[in-house]
Amino acid sequence: MPSPDWDLFENLPRQGVDALLALASPLSIREGERLFDIGDDANGVFLVETGQVRLTLPISIGDRQVPVMVGERGPGHMVGWSGLIPPHRFTVQAFAVSETEVLSLPRRSVLALFDERPDLGYSVYLNLARIVGQRLQVFQTMWIREMQHVVKSKTA
Repeated sequence: MPSPDWDLFENLPRQGVDALLALASPLSIREGERLFDIGDDANGVFLVETGQVRLTLPISIGDRQVPVMVGERGPGHMVGWSGLIPPHRFTVQAFAVSETEVLSLPRRSVLALFDERPDLGYSVYLNLARIVGQRLQVFQTMWIREMQHVVKSKTA
């Protein structure tokens, strides 16, 4: 049974958490295996039960792609927020750093539950907004650092 401290389920009543977990399917990911790739259809979200998922963004350097790490998520964290946010395409790559177990929550089933339980949907989307906001802060920090580097090199 997963931890009650899921970031996506923060402050939800136990009944709501149980209703969402009833929709979940377990998925095992081997070390180094990709969970999803940038641009893939995002048909749901994933809850990390065990292991570690690394989120990367591919950057072109010359004629090759280099994955730049933008974060890691472990037990209790959700990955793949694009599954609940249009246009439902993943914005980063995700792969298992070690043997990892996740729960897959399919978008259609989750949204059907939210139609029945708007209060639950509202609470989950508040948590989702916080998670997306945290990701935005990471990207903003990375962008600011890069811009400082560019400006410094042009003024030197």
